[in-house]
Amino acid sequence: MKTNEMSVTYTSEVEAMNALAEKFSRLRSELAKVIVGQDEVIKNLLIAIFCKGHCQLVGVPGLAKTLMVNTLSKVLGLTYNRIQFTPDLMPSDIIGTEILDENRKFRFIKGPVFANIILADEINRTPPKTQSALLEAMQEKAVTVAGTSYRLEEPFFVLATQNPIEQEGTYPLPEAQLDRFMFNIWLDYPSFEEEVNIVKNTTSRHSVSPDIVLSREEILFFQELILKIPVPDNVYRYAVQLSEKTRPHTPAAHEWADRYLTWGAGPRASQYLILGAKCHAALREKYSPDIEDVQYVAKSVLRHRIVRNYKAEADGVREDEIINELLK
Repeated sequence: MKTNEMSVTYTSEVEAMNALAEKFSRLRSELAKVIVGQDEVIKNLLIAIFCKGHCQLVGVPGLAKTLMVNTLSKVLGLTYNRIQFTPDLMPSDIIGTEILDENRKFRFIKGPVFANIILADEINRTPPKTQSALLEAMQEKAVTVAGTSYRLEEPFFVLATQNPIEQEGTYPLPEAQLDRFMFNIWLDYPSFEEEVNIVKNTTSRHSVSPDIVLSREEILFFQELILKIPVPDNVYRYAVQLSEKTRPHTPAAHEWADRYLTWGAGPRASQYLILGAKCHAALREKYSPDIEDVQYVAKSVLRHRIVRNYKAEADGVREDEIINELLK
């Protein structure tokens, strides 16, 4: 096995798995040069990338979301674009448009979606028509303009951010569109010591440039490697049963699902539970996932796929509390 450009040869899949764990450790070290704290967030972002998934990141302004994604693109050696979503943003502002050139021929000008890593900043601030343009690109890994399809270069990773505070003038993504994101990640405030370090680093001439750890070809190689990881039948069954527990008023529903949910997770949740568990196991130098690996990714996979009812709102029961009950 080898990557095309880097000519890295592995004598076995076991050796390749060990190399992935070592690369992951180096990635975290390089990112830590720039990003203070947020270890679990970074870990989940890397899991999503290696699983060919996309992420939705929910957090208040000022928590270094843009810096995190920009730095991630640098250490992975990938191209990066940031799209600021606003109410007047049009689909053509994302995917590109055709223009009439000096020879009176139509020529396609690529939009910012043509990059390996896309930061869709405040995706809920733009109307559904424009949201759909990006979500189609996420699903199909291609865009269509004037009847012509243009492939997006892989790896292709979208990180969409949302501000949980300001909801005026927003267009929340429908559940069917949220389902296209592998993970929903909550970004919390840093600890006191972390915030002290952030202030020190950002109010001085302190500047660090992280090193490139992976190439595009290596990322594609490791993405295929994750798919080859074997999974025991009991882990498959556990993942599907966990998804089934979220579906209210069905034979397998958990009592909390019947009480607090109007809608549960679909089969895509089961798929992402397994993919996430595979990658989490690999990053822990394990050659096959177990139930603990499924449980680790459960909240990130499920929290945006379950819909709370009025009783949950009235009782102040959040998505994570419901998932905790399902995991018991």
